[in-house]
Amino acid sequence: MSPNKTLALGFLLLLGACQSEKTRTSLSVSNTSASGGSMAAPAGYVSKVWVSDKGDGTFQNPVLDADYSDPDVVRVGDDYYMTSSSFSSIPGLQILHSKDLVNWQIIGYAIDRLPPYQHFAKPQHGNGVWAPSIRHHKGEFYIYWGDPDFGIYMVKTKNPAGRWEAPVLVMEGKGLIDSCPLWDEDGNAYLVHGWAGSRAGVKSMLTVNRMNPEGTKVLDEGVMVFDGHDAHPTVEGPKFYKRNGYYYIMAPAGGVATGWQLVLRSKNVYGPYEEKIVMDQGKTPINGPHQGAWVDTKTGEDWFFHFQDKEAYGRVVHLQPMKWVNDWPVIGEDPDGDGKGQPVLTYKKPNVGKTYPIVTPAESDEFDSHLLGLQWQWHANPKATWAFASNKGNLRLFTDQMPEGGKNLWDVPNLLLQKFPAENFTVTTKLKFTPNPKLQNERTGLVVMGMDYGYVSVVNKKDGMYLTYNTALKADKGTPEKEQILGKLTGNEVQFRVQVSKGAKCQFSYSEDGQTFKNVGTPFTAVPGKWIGAKVGLFALREDKTNDSGYADYDWFRVTK
Repeated sequence: MSPNKTLALGFLLLLGACQSEKTRTSLSVSNTSASGGSMAAPAGYVSKVWVSDKGDGTFQNPVLDADYSDPDVVRVGDDYYMTSSSFSSIPGLQILHSKDLVNWQIIGYAIDRLPPYQHFAKPQHGNGVWAPSIRHHKGEFYIYWGDPDFGIYMVKTKNPAGRWEAPVLVMEGKGLIDSCPLWDEDGNAYLVHGWAGSRAGVKSMLTVNRMNPEGTKVLDEGVMVFDGHDAHPTVEGPKFYKRNGYYYIMAPAGGVATGWQLVLRSKNVYGPYEEKIVMDQGKTPINGPHQGAWVDTKTGEDWFFHFQDKEAYGRVVHLQPMKWVNDWPVIGEDPDGDGKGQPVLTYKKPNVGKTYPIVTPAESDEFDSHLLGLQWQWHANPKATWAFASNKGNLRLFTDQMPEGGKNLWDVPNLLLQKFPAENFTVTTKLKFTPNPKLQNERTGLVVMGMDYGYVSVVNKKDGMYLTYNTALKADKGTPEKEQILGKLTGNEVQFRVQVSKGAKCQFSYSEDGQTFKNVGTPFTAVPGKWIGAKVGLFALREDKTNDSGYADYDWFRVTK
């Protein structure tokens, strides 16, 4: 992917507030806003905190030590494309690209805003995009995902790094999740999906529906092809394949943190299906290894992606070798030869015929152009007034009013966040705050966000600006923040830092001179959000309505050891 094409990627960062719902719907998957706002991926970025490629022909797991939950991958020629669950974070359905299955970069997003648009204009924690699948069919890329409240959606494009078409509701209904298409050789199209018990009242089952050849709608009520209640509870996340005359459904079971990888096979698309556990934790520290993707290389190798739940760090992505034995896949290493593998921690890199440079998803952002980095996501569908990247070397965040009835940051949509990139890392950011002098309690800062959260901030009072350290435990339950005033800020510039160590221990600090950092409070322990890992990022808030809010200019955001 050329640097020019990479820089052209982006999402609809700034949506005109005066646009009608009809107009905004048509723009829902535009990669460039009317004002030119979009996102960028730096070419050749290499993380300072986690690199899977060891540089000696081997790699270490996880290949992505970040919360790319429920990963799915497809190969097209020499290129591999990955997407993952994004729930209600926007832009959603991140698209990652690799040449060798180990080195990945974010190249874009499939959705800029989630439908229904007003529904997702406020935080909908744990809702939205669940367990997507990505496929390539007749020159087009398709992504299907289940929204547990509305049904199964599809988006498609000819260029995965560019503009994706508007989402199509393929099957309406509650509890329809984890969908994957299959186009058969005879022209028939099928869709397999799971069930969310919280909405449907049933779970641990897989259903196959007929689809029209275009893949835009289902044609029947579906057939239950597998019931996991007896031996495979919470079977979900199915992926559909066909090989050597067998239909395969690869599906995790047993629960996110403790389950196993199940494979079903049949000569008939509707079954009956034989079942086999092909990978579990075994004697490794990799818990719940499941819900992923089978891909091959042009050299004839087979590989499998799955996630591991690491609590506050999210669901990180592992790569496993895979082989076929008697038309059953064996994933990982199988030391006792029973056909059930266990994860590898290190392994030789896939043979893709060439060697490619080390790259990783972007983390740091210098804010040096009008393009915002592809690693950033909002907590809800964005407004036009939240943020403006510029050519002046900073990102300007305007304060937005706390939502009516909002109890803490759990209710705030304009949190600009990114995933934790490793178990140990440091984030430092530099800002200049210009509040509206007619207002009080405008605030901006650096936050670690989850169901518990903590942040350092600068807030304007009647007699000047003050530094604070705030925490909220069980924020999802409406618990109010606890605030510690750290002192009055001299001037209006400050650097904020958070050091994250093993166990997701977060030590916040600040510096007024950019040299000496003062620790604040006691270390805060990050916890997950709703189905996602903790995130780190920026925010700007106010309490009052105004016709001209204050703003914060963030000079840079750097992720280091």
